[in-house]
Amino acid sequence: MEDMGVRILCPKPVIGRNEPGLQWLIGSPFFRDPLAVVSTFRCMHSAQPGRSIFSVDYAKESDDLRVILLKGFHVIGALVLRKDGDEVQIASQAVDAAHKIRKCLETDGFGKTSGKHGLIGAVVDILSGDISFFVSCDGNGRNLKRASSVVYDTDPEQYVWETACLLHCKLPIRLPLYVPLEKKSSTSEIYSSVLEAAVDNFKDSRLAYLIETSNKTCSEVPSPVIVRAQDFDSNINQPTGKLYGKAVQDTDVNLLSCSDFCLENKSKTKTFSAENADIVEVSLLLNRSHKSPESGAPFSTYFPVVEETKLMVLEFNLDVLCYARRDLPLIYALPKLVIPGLIDQLTAMWKILFPDLLTSHHQLHPYQFNPPGVLHPIMTIYELSYGENETKQVEVRRSLHVRLGLPTDRPLLRISNALSFIEDSTGGSTRKKGPSILSDVHVGIPHSGVSGGVASLVQGSYEYHHYLQDGFDDSGWGCAYRSLQTIISWFRLQKYTSIDIPSHREIQQTLVEIGDKDPSFVGSHEWIGAIELSFVLDKLLGVTCKVINVRSGAELPEKCRELAMHFQTQGTPIMIGGGVLAYTLLGVDYNEVSGDCAFLILDPHYTGTDDHKKIINGGWCGWKKAVDSKGKNFFLHDKFYNLLLPQRPDMV
Repeated sequence: MEDMGVRILCPKPVIGRNEPGLQWLIGSPFFRDPLAVVSTFRCMHSAQPGRSIFSVDYAKESDDLRVILLKGFHVIGALVLRKDGDEVQIASQAVDAAHKIRKCLETDGFGKTSGKHGLIGAVVDILSGDISFFVSCDGNGRNLKRASSVVYDTDPEQYVWETACLLHCKLPIRLPLYVPLEKKSSTSEIYSSVLEAAVDNFKDSRLAYLIETSNKTCSEVPSPVIVRAQDFDSNINQPTGKLYGKAVQDTDVNLLSCSDFCLENKSKTKTFSAENADIVEVSLLLNRSHKSPESGAPFSTYFPVVEETKLMVLEFNLDVLCYARRDLPLIYALPKLVIPGLIDQLTAMWKILFPDLLTSHHQLHPYQFNPPGVLHPIMTIYELSYGENETKQVEVRRSLHVRLGLPTDRPLLRISNALSFIEDSTGGSTRKKGPSILSDVHVGIPHSGVSGGVASLVQGSYEYHHYLQDGFDDSGWGCAYRSLQTIISWFRLQKYTSIDIPSHREIQQTLVEIGDKDPSFVGSHEWIGAIELSFVLDKLLGVTCKVINVRSGAELPEKCRELAMHFQTQGTPIMIGGGVLAYTLLGVDYNEVSGDCAFLILDPHYTGTDDHKKIINGGWCGWKKAVDSKGKNFFLHDKFYNLLLPQRPDMV
């Protein structure tokens, strides 16, 4: 071995979690250091639960990793957290486990199990937190040597993304499946044959790839090109060296690399991350037409059905990301990254469908995520028919949080967190754009005027929803609806939910569905209050709320300490309803000694355009004292008030 040094790109706390068990060390064949660890995935499937941590169910574990791990990344070792035992022996067992999972995962042309760089076996002492790294020279648990050096990279994002790009391929597939109703035992055989036929299409020599850049505004990138599978050299070796291989075919298309569809000039101030990575769009085309000497006249053939059969059309919306170096030739990237990625995703969906194919209607959809602390995207397949808050879906997300070492009290892998590639104005593919509605309007407003007070404010972003927005006339009756929309926007922007902001009618329909209102309520101009808002938040988002009742607006200043605590611990917007008026409370400024206080009010009764200056100057968002300098009461003394305090969910 030339170099037995290990480079650590992920944070040390992630490497050494205080959870006993086995973790897979993830690297990439495209890193300049073959033993660079970019992330760790916890092993979740044991063949004999409760026994040795090395008793791994490799079939289930590899099935999961094929879905989660982008092509272009692979397992380069394993890490064990232990309390006692010989560390060399444990490291040897870790390497052996990594060797076995690598053999299960080999579906692409990169990173074979054997090789001069070997595998890593790491051992963490749970008590001290010390980590020892060993490297296997021959790719198995024998001939271990302690790593000559361990370097913790100070700029891992640049290391991972400076010379890399993402290949993105979306492919909808519809497959017909004829199932005999009497001989259901033969369904498995038929099912498997359909899958095999679909996989064979990915290996068809008539397959072609449409390659284009996601940045259509840059003049330096070429027009879209077609690359044909029949032009690939079936004897291409695993790429080596700076150009990843020997000289290829002498046609221009075969000389193209991923970099030809990326930005040529990188800004020195560019932020390196998956979010800012160049994206190469790949579309698959299959030409089945061919010249035939036979007559082209249409004809039909009758095939009688010998038994009663049910026709099912299975729909798969494949969506694959792959990680690659920018200088990787397309003739390597397409058959060795994109195609294996599509096959693995299709196979994974197929396995989900089969157990109850005839009795359940599945809605499978792949998503890509880039959670904080993980340097590269991960993928998963969600069953949308469950619903985001359904127990099965929650458990799927919780399992992913545990595998990736993510906190289990916040939503990081909900659909609203997913990376999204949508068409921009030029036809290119880009990430999901931000909200078009004015947000965070309180930022930069003047001081409240409370001397010696402590301001406690809403945590995170929200959108300002108010009267007459979206061309809908709700003036005089819709203020509570608008306050609810603002609150829901907070949960959306904090990624607690992916639901759209409900319209007034949808809010009314929700209240009818739960039995709070009669059907005649839908389409009416009836007011709603804090209690109705709590019902809607519980139904649509699974969010619980605390309600504070005061008999008079004069009592509201007495609640400032409690409101301040809410903003400090929960941070959600509050709805204040009193009489026929509703407001959104964004914060309080409170002096505990003097009792002086002010309320940061966002007023949904505004009817103008979304002009920030106009809104602030008009007082539609600003600090309000219970009694202003002219002696006028902001909160009415002859009206009772309900305050709705949405609680921040403790969820995944």
